[in-house]
Amino acid sequence: MRDLSRATGMSLAGLYHYFESKERLLFLVQKHTFTTILEKLKTRLENVTDPEQRIRIFILNHLEYFVSNQQGLKVLSHEDESLKNGLSAEIAGIKREYYRICLGLMEDLRSKRGLDFNPRTAVMSLFGMINWIYTWYNPRVDGNAEALAGQMGDIVLNGIVHGSKPRKKT
Repeated sequence: MRDLSRATGMSLAGLYHYFESKERLLFLVQKHTFTTILEKLKTRLENVTDPEQRIRIFILNHLEYFVSNQQGLKVLSHEDESLKNGLSAEIAGIKREYYRICLGLMEDLRSKRGLDFNPRTAVMSLFGMINWIYTWYNPRVDGNAEALAGQMGDIVLNGIVHGSKPRKKT
């Protein structure tokens, strides 16, 4: 809170007037971040039916936010377990919804393309890829969010589509 006070020029007492604790501030940051990403994703997916395109939209939506808010991603990644006193339940609910959307996108791809892969493993792999970009991302080398999303989408989708066997007909 002292660092935040110095960075914003607001007194420590002033910060505590608006945020009764560090935990409350962290909760608000996480809630804003996850709600923003979720709402934008839902809007982007509304009129798109192609399962591969929907997964690409998911990846792009995630990366656009976090490439422009890398410090926020770092906080969310490292402070995930810090919330207590019921605050974590609300954040966990938002995150579960986000996860379920991604899982649904993978299940839809599997179903519509007749593929045999584990959607849960695919989602975990995708999250592993997109949630740790802040550790290595360099815009001069890796390009902008759109370029990065295209490349990551190719890696994920080519691995799923070409790496899985067609489901056996029953």
